[in-house]
Amino acid sequence: MNFDAKRLLLAGLALVAIYHVVTLVRGLPKLGSVRPTTGFLLTGMVTEFFDTLGIGSFATTTAIYRATKWVKDAMIPGTLNAGHTIGTLAQAFIYTQVVEVEPVTLVGMIIAAVFGSWLGAGLVAKWPTQRIQLGMGLCLAAAAALTFAQAAGVIPGGGEAIGVTGVKLGIALLGNFALGVLMTIGIGLYGPCLLLVSALGMSPAAAFPIMMGSCAFLMPFASARFIRLGKVDPKAVVGTIIGGLPAVLIAAYIVKSLPLTAMRWLVAVVVAYTAVSLIMSARRNVAADAVTT
Repeated sequence: MNFDAKRLLLAGLALVAIYHVVTLVRGLPKLGSVRPTTGFLLTGMVTEFFDTLGIGSFATTTAIYRATKWVKDAMIPGTLNAGHTIGTLAQAFIYTQVVEVEPVTLVGMIIAAVFGSWLGAGLVAKWPTQRIQLGMGLCLAAAAALTFAQAAGVIPGGGEAIGVTGVKLGIALLGNFALGVLMTIGIGLYGPCLLLVSALGMSPAAAFPIMMGSCAFLMPFASARFIRLGKVDPKAVVGTIIGGLPAVLIAAYIVKSLPLTAMRWLVAVVVAYTAVSLIMSARRNVAADAVTT
């Protein structure tokens, strides 16, 4: 990525960061108390730490919220997007400067993801609870399968390319558009994006600025739509930000990497359990609605 492309990307990240902060300051206090609990702070710290190292944060955060009942199911997608945006912006600032990616591929995939998330947020925020539960459950089941595959080492190893052209570029754009839509349901983009990039023959390292840049640009706009519709938990959002930002810096600059195979197996099991519980909750809600009608 040349100097001008990096400078433009940094300027864009700065603008969306300002937009997101303004959105939070203006919108969250209208939805209730913004004073986070210790649990929300710790959740942000743990999930953002492993997110920076490549595990992803949406599935793990959803599992915690479901296990503790701290956040209502209908609020989880919006809370994930609004809460993890600041940490993702920090990751994007860091990794887009140290990992080389061909500019057209990087910018194109980011724009595709943003359009996908904008479309998805408008739909998901208006869904009834049982549909959100079912959507998250099915997406988490896919995420669990992907995490199992990563832990077992069966994900394609990728190549050495730092960009794609032609048909491969078209596949990359369509794929990241779909992942942007899925982000608003509550499935993280990191794992699927790594799979997409590797399958197209690109270097797995190139996935880091692509997936972090995509999320950094799409999440502020998706978050704004969720906040306007009151579909976020303000305490959880603030807790994730305060606990998560220092964890991102520690993971990126101090720890840098860890052997994550055992962690991926654990995450896969927890996410699979959470997926089943969400699907069962959706079925119970549908059955209850049928009885009352």
